[in-house]
Order: sequence, then C-alpha cells, then structure tokens
Amino acid sequence: MGMFTLAEVASLNDIQPTYRILKPWWDVFMDYLAVVMLMVAIFAGTMQLTKDQVVCLPVLQSTVNSKAQPSTSGKADFTTVETTTGQGEDASVRTVSFGSAPTVTPDVPLSRATSPQYQPTESGQELKKEQKDSSGRKTNLDFQQYVFINQMCYHLALPWYSKYFPYLVLIHTIILIVSSNFWFKYPKTCSKIEHFVSILGKCFESPWTTKALSETACEDSEENKQRLTGAQSLPKYVSTSSDEGSPSASTPMITKSGFKFSADKPMIEVPSVTILDKKDGEQAKALFEKVRKFRAHVEDSDLIYKLYVGQTIIKTFKFIFILCYTANFVNTISFEHICNPKVEHLIGYTQFECTHNMAYMLKKLLISYISLICVYGFICLYTLFWLFRIPLKEYSFEKVREESSFSDIPDVKNDFAFLLHMVDQYDQLYSKRFGVFLSEVSENKLREISLNHEWTFEKLRQHVSRNAQDKQELHLFMLSGVPDAVFDLTDLDVLKLELIPEAKIPAKISQMTNLQELHLCHCPAKVEQTAFSFLRDHLRCLYVKFTDVAEIPAWVYLLKNLRELYLIGNLNSENNKMIGLESLRELRHLKILHVKSNLTKIPPNITDVAPHLTKLVIHNDGTKLVVLNSLKKMMNVAELELQNCELERIPHAIFSLSNLQELDLKSNSIRTIEEIISFQHLKRLTCLKLWHNKIVNIPSSITHVKNLESLYLSNNKLESLPAAVFSLQKLRCLDVSYNSITVIPVEIGLLQNLQHFHITGNKVDILPKQLFKCVKLRTLSLGQNCITSIPDKVGQLLQLTHLELKGNCIDRLPATLGQCQLLRKSGLVVEDHLFDTLPSEVKEVLNQDTSIPFANGI
Repeated sequence: MGMFTLAEVASLNDIQPTYRILKPWWDVFMDYLAVVMLMVAIFAGTMQLTKDQVVCLPVLQSTVNSKAQPSTSGKADFTTVETTTGQGEDASVRTVSFGSAPTVTPDVPLSRATSPQYQPTESGQELKKEQKDSSGRKTNLDFQQYVFINQMCYHLALPWYSKYFPYLVLIHTIILIVSSNFWFKYPKTCSKIEHFVSILGKCFESPWTTKALSETACEDSEENKQRLTGAQSLPKYVSTSSDEGSPSASTPMITKSGFKFSADKPMIEVPSVTILDKKDGEQAKALFEKVRKFRAHVEDSDLIYKLYVGQTIIKTFKFIFILCYTANFVNTISFEHICNPKVEHLIGYTQFECTHNMAYMLKKLLISYISLICVYGFICLYTLFWLFRIPLKEYSFEKVREESSFSDIPDVKNDFAFLLHMVDQYDQLYSKRFGVFLSEVSENKLREISLNHEWTFEKLRQHVSRNAQDKQELHLFMLSGVPDAVFDLTDLDVLKLELIPEAKIPAKISQMTNLQELHLCHCPAKVEQTAFSFLRDHLRCLYVKFTDVAEIPAWVYLLKNLRELYLIGNLNSENNKMIGLESLRELRHLKILHVKSNLTKIPPNITDVAPHLTKLVIHNDGTKLVVLNSLKKMMNVAELELQNCELERIPHAIFSLSNLQELDLKSNSIRTIEEIISFQHLKRLTCLKLWHNKIVNIPSSITHVKNLESLYLSNNKLESLPAAVFSLQKLRCLDVSYNSITVIPVEIGLLQNLQHFHITGNKVDILPKQLFKCVKLRTLSLGQNCITSIPDKVGQLLQLTHLELKGNCIDRLPATLGQCQLLRKSGLVVEDHLFDTLPSEVKEVLNQDTSIPFANGI
C-alpha cells in the first residue's frame, strides 16, 4: 500500500473532461463513492502495514485449573516485547511496563543476565522495585519465543478477512471504477463517444444554433399557430385554386411540410438573425454534414447501449456479491483470540491468548465500507431501473419540435438515441441545440441565408447574358438553392437552373413578368402555390433534364399554358420496361414536345397531347425504337423527328400522318427507301431529311412526292442522282453532300425553283452548263470535289450569296463572278491564292461588305 497513493489509484476514475456531459448524477455519485472506498482501502492498508500486530501470552495450566483471576487476564498489564535491530545473540531486549503491575522478566540465559554491561544502574534499581511490587506470573519464555508465537498466531488465530480486508476493498473498488468507465475506454465505443462529444460541443457553441433558435422566437404567434396545424391545413392550402390545373395534394409544393421559412416572408425582417458571418456559415454547413454522417454511422448499432447496460449489471452483481460475503465477517473481527499453534515441543505451552490491536478500527472501517457499498448498490439498482423504464434506444425530439418551428427534426434510434438520453440527464439544452442540426428545414435555412449573402442582386446582374435569340438569360449552376435576388431581375426572359437539388421557387417569381422560358437541369424544383399559379399562366417553354424520371417535378404536368416541353433523360429501365411519364392531359396548349432519351417505344401517354401537338422530336441515344404505333394517333403533327433510333426502314406509322409537313430521320441505319412512294398520300409533306443514313440509291418513285421543297440526303452512300429527283418542280433545297456522286445530271436545269444546292464532299469533276440555268440559286456548295474549272456562266446566278469552292483542283476563278451582285467575299469560300487571281475591280466589288457593312441588308 505504501507503493502508491490515493491519487494514483483514483486516476483510474479519470475521464476526459469533455465526457462529463455523458455522466448522469448517479455515475458522478458512484465515482465519489468509489473514491471514498479507495480512501478506506488505503487508510486500512496503511494502518495495517504500520500498526497491525498480534500479542500473545501463554495460558498457564494452573490458571486454567484454579478459578483464580490472574492479573494477566485481559486488563492493561501486558508486556510487549519489541525487537529493535538485529537477530539472535545481539538482539537487545527492552521491557516496557503497562499499568501498576510490572511484567516478570523472562528466563534469559544466565551469562547474559549476569554480565556487567547488561545491567546498568537504573535497570538494577527498577528490577528491585519490580520484584518487590510484582504480582504477575512467570512464564519462562524468552523474547525470541514471543516473536515466534506472535507470528504463528497472527496467521493461525486471526480470520483471513482481518488480514486481507484492505486489499479486497482495493481490488473491489478498482473493479467498480473500471466497470463504471469502461465504455469511455473501449475503442469501439470510445471513438463514437469522442466524435459525439466533439460534435455536440460545436453544435452547442455554433452561432447558427443561437440564430436558428432566436429566429424561432421571432416568429409571430399566427405563424406558430399555422405551423402547429400545418398537417390539417395542408390540403386546403394546396387546393385553393378551383381551376382545373390546380395540383392535387400529392403535388410536391413547398407547402407540403409545415415549412417555416416561407419565401413570401423577406429575410430582412429579422436582421440580427440573417446576418451570419461567412466563416460561421461555412462552419455550420460543415457541422450539418458531420451530424448527418455521424448519425448514419451511430444509428446502425447499439453497442454503446449494450456496454453501458452490461457494466451496470456487472456492478450490481458485484455489489450483491460483496454484501453477501462481507456481512458474515463483521462478527468474526474481535479483539481477543485463542490460539492453539501445536508447537508445544518448542515453547512448552499448548494454548495462547492473543489480542489484535487493529480489531476495533477494522470493524469500524468494515461497517463504513458496507454502508458505502449499500449506497453504491442502491444507486446501481436505480440505474438499472432507469435503463429499462423507458426504451432508451429511441429518442424523440417531440418537445423540441413543439417549442421550435423545426417540425421536421427526426426521431433517432440505437446508440445515437442512447447518447442523447444520457446528455439529457446532464442538461436538456444540449439536445435541443443538437436538434437544430438534425433539421433539414434548419439546414436549408442556413443555406438560404449564406446563399443570399453571397449572391446579391448586383452579382446576379453581372451574370445575365443575351442568348442566340437575343433574350436576356441567367444560368445558375451548382448552388445550394435559388438566391432570392434572382426574382428581382424582372426583365429576365430565360432562367436556367442546373444541379440545384434544393431549388425552391417562391411567390416572388410572379414579378418576373417577362419570364417565358425555364430550364431545370437535374433540378427537381419545388414551387409555392402562388408561384405555381404564375408559372401555369405565363410559362411558354420548359426544359427538364433528369437522370431519373422521378426528378421531373409533378407540377410540370399541370402547366396548362405551356407551348414547348423538352424532356432530356432516361425513360427506359435496364429490362426494357418503359418508365412512364405522368399523364400529359393537362398540357392543353402544348405545341412542341422534344424527348431526348433511350426509348424502345413511343410513350403511349404522348397521345394525351395529340390533338394540339404540331411538332414531335425523339432523339435516342442509339437505342432501337421498335414500337411506333402511337404515332398513328398524332394526326396534327406537322413536324416529326426520329433521330438516332436505329431505324432500318421508314416506319409505316408515319404514312398515316396526313398533316405532316417535315420529316427528319437523321442518324438512323436506313439502307433502302422503297417505301418513299407512300409519301404521295402526305399531300403537305414539303421537307424530307434522310441524312446521315446508309442509303445506296434513290428510287424513281420519289417523283410521286410532288410537293417536296427540301430534300436532305447528305452523309449517305449514294453514287448517282436519278433523273426522277429533278422532276420535283417545287424543290428549293437539295443537299447531297458527303456521298460518292461523280456526275451532276444535266436534268438539274429543270429545277427552276432551286435556291440551295449542296454537293460538297463528293467526286464531281465537271459542272454541267445546265446547272447555271437554276437562276434562283442563292447557295451553291461545291467544295471538296475534283472540279478543275468554273464556267463563266456562273455570272448568271444573280441571286447567289454563298459559293463554296474550297478543296477542288481549280487554278483560277472566272471574272464573271463580279456579275453576281449579292456575292461578297465573306460568302465566297475559296483558297486565298485563288481569290488573288481575280481582276482587281472584281475583288473590289466582292470586298464591298468589309468597307460597307450590311450594305445589302438581309
């Protein structure tokens, strides 16, 4: 016991100071009890090491027989013989007398007793006095025999408990201390606790917690009332509009939850709350992420809970065990003991009467220890009662939800729940503040504040640009939400929101009266009721890009005034099952539907918009479009595009579209177009685009498609142009670029209405004179062929504005180009050295557009 101090043993009780928030009152109380028990153990141990001894005297036979009471009975006249230093012959003997009766000097060897140096004067006088006054009995034992018998009887007569009590108390107490704090030390639980305490501290101190809670306090009672009855008022709120385009209760409007942060309410109402330091904002955002990950990690298991229950049960059993066996020993500790050491052959006596000088102290310490253990045990029982009284593996934030406006704080389970229950025993304010970081509403609010802080009106104004259609456009990319200031850009025509997962469109959008086009790229935006009403009435064009069809917001299907809808994303699952779009029946004014996807069949509900749809575009990613029956119902479609659909022939369903004016079958695998004769029934068909296919020849039956004005056959495998093509008198545009055509037939001169002729990238070597009879030609693309000369008759093409000759074998340009009054250098695509062969006056004419921009108008 002298080897260590109380402080050293008590250090087992130490935990990180930050863990104190996980120690309820009973754990703290038990820790103090454990320290007191340690003090008892160390005090008893120290006493035992320094004071503990047994003193024995032989029981004389005559004393036993006669009933006389010798003066050596149990009173205070005993001799203690102390060995000071050394052993054997040199051991000095000191006689100490107690009381009035001096003890008889034992039989010491004669030589020692009579030696002159052994009898100082004082001792001699004392001895005479003793002999004179003595009334004790002579025992005839020497000092060494006393020492021997004292040691024998210490081990034989004393109950074992008297000897080992301090050590037992120490061991039991250390076990209790270790049991109490094991969950703080065990690696698998310690890491989670450390993480939890760290996050909890940051949540408690975060300025965002204070701001979020004070925001709650700032809410007026009306809003509070509305929040508390949010669930009941929801259907009423959603169905305010009696209009048929109104969303159903299932439509994901923002009003779906009792959403406290209504966008109708400008943030400036509570300036102290909204002004959040950028650094604080970033830290709070990081905290939300940490809390989310920690929750996912800790909610998986209940190891901490099980360990705490386990250690409490161990302590309870330990208490019962200690109490049961210790209580038996209280009565065995006594001051007097009879000792029968069976060493009569050494000493000459059979029985000794011994006293244990620590007996009274030990008894008092033992009773104190039992009292402490009882208190400790009752606290353990209380702890067990608390552990099983309520389910600690579930934690409800109901109170926090009621007191604050964060009605979406989720209930948690397993270890996460248990840790929060433990923290509640320390201070309930911790979990209240922690709850703020579990609320999505709170996180979104934080993002909103940071976002509005960063994206001011001036900054957004700088990002506005003019697009190709000369419209004012704003493109927002990868933000945490839509900044409020966006809705102050009232002159905006086009709004593009890309990768903004938490996009919310508030009622303020109704002041953007010019807004007609909206792009949602991977951005499942939610809209408020008022905002929806505005979009339903004003939005004309909508682009929705998605990965999963569920990303398409439900309100999109209810925009009754929408004219154009572009859907870009996956509409086909791996096992070729169609992923259904919702009904398009409400889109009553839809004219253009553009689907860029991976369809194997045309979605049947596209027929919902059949009566008014005029343009249908399907761009596949190379997935084969097999089922096209739905097309037959699209009676009013004037333009149809089926691109990259792996079609091998012209689909028969198309021949039913009596109003079809333009057909585009770009980038398919069409080899033969024998079915082209069926187009004669489509009286309105004026434009046929069969470009980027594998067509080898054009059937002569094309002559029956009399109304064709544009024919695109570029990027195929044509080797010749049949005369039938040139019987199409209405043809204004013919594109046969990038084929293997070697000759331009002389019949081309019959196409008197031809305005655009493209034959770039073929193998043509001679230009027939008849080509220049097509006097309405505006565009003539002859590049990348084998042409060696350009006839002078090119000057007859008075309306020519674009002439491409680059990539041929021409050595000079005809001077007659100067007669093409509308041709300018920018429209003449030739090598620079060829341009230099022209006479200077012709070059001047062609260069006019550089000195007089837009001289000829458009």
